[in-house]
Amino acid sequence: MTNLSAQTILLPFPGNTVAGVALGNQLGVSPQRLELHAFPDGETLVRLPNELTGRNVLLLCSLDHLDSKLLPLLFAADAAREQGARQVGLVAPYLGYMRQDSRFHSGEAVSAHTVAAVLDRHVDFLVTVDPHLHRIHSLSELYRIPTRTVSAMPAIVDWLRHEVRQPLLIGPDRESAQWVAAAAAELDAPYLVLDKIRHGDNAVEIVMPELAGWIGHTPVLLDDILSTAQTMITAVRQLKQHGLPDPVCVAVHPILVGDALSGLLAAGAARVVSCNTIAQPSNAIDVMPLMAAAVKTLCH
Repeated sequence: MTNLSAQTILLPFPGNTVAGVALGNQLGVSPQRLELHAFPDGETLVRLPNELTGRNVLLLCSLDHLDSKLLPLLFAADAAREQGARQVGLVAPYLGYMRQDSRFHSGEAVSAHTVAAVLDRHVDFLVTVDPHLHRIHSLSELYRIPTRTVSAMPAIVDWLRHEVRQPLLIGPDRESAQWVAAAAAELDAPYLVLDKIRHGDNAVEIVMPELAGWIGHTPVLLDDILSTAQTMITAVRQLKQHGLPDPVCVAVHPILVGDALSGLLAAGAARVVSCNTIAQPSNAIDVMPLMAAAVKTLCH
């Protein structure tokens, strides 16, 4: 650990450059270039730096839109090992394909198990931030390799403490209750959890509680993942109708499909902020110090 910078090579994938600088600063490591070349037929060539023998190689790749990232990631991991890397670790701030952790209907693939089985064979350890766990309680139920799950909550709470006065924390649905309750306890702030009725991927209905007693508080909608943001957009619109200040929207993982970000702002959100687990304009909360601490526990 005392000579981590001399022994470690940090390779951010495309789209992870800014996070790579932040993580490298925490580790005392300068990110190096990993090259991806796309052939006309759609296949990918991966080229790593030389001099990997005996080094710990950290592949930094957030696994949103994993379909296009998985093969280049596996090529890089295998190439690093073939060039003599001591360890090949995957630092994946967002871990995709966690929603399908069970077979809900006959014939469905259980993708969470498949992704874990593939990564198990190609990397030596995994560090991620707040994976979307439902029926699986710990990544150790999926992975044989060592894993570290980093909680973004300390960074989120610190940001809220400095940026939002008199927050009223609100979970947009029951799945977000754990996030909201934990943050509220740290901030000594009130919180509410809304009821959501989903009518499709892009159609939701929110059951709003009585809010008259919270006039003057700043509503903070907090969730782990912002994808289409339809639930949060609906909640923002309804909160505006109850006379509360414009809400602040906070997410751990900003997937932000399509016009999700502009839709939230158009609905009346005062701010939309996220952790830097996926590169987005909303990134305002840095979790790389927390990730660096976890990485240090796994590097030989």
